[in-house]
Amino acid sequence: MCLGVPMRILELDGFAARCEAKGIERQVNLFLLQHETLAIGDLVMVHVGNAIAKMSEEQARNAWDIYDEMLEREQEAQGRA
Repeated sequence: MCLGVPMRILELDGFAARCEAKGIERQVNLFLLQHETLAIGDLVMVHVGNAIAKMSEEQARNAWDIYDEMLEREQEAQGRA
C-alpha cells in the first residue's frame, strides 16, 4: 500500500522544495502543482517525492491522526502475535 504524506514547505526553489514532516526533511518536486500558488509554510501531500496536492492544516492533521491510529493498531496487533 502506498500513502501520501502531509509535509510542510520549508524552502522553495522553482519546482523544488525542502519539506518537513515529524522531524524528517525531504526534497520534493512541485511540478505537478505548478498551477498552485505555494509559499513557505504551506502544506502539501507528498507521494514518492512529488507534491500532489496543496492541503489545509485541518486536512494534514486529519491525515496524521489516521496514520498514527493505523500505526498504533499495527503495533497492538504485533504485540498479540
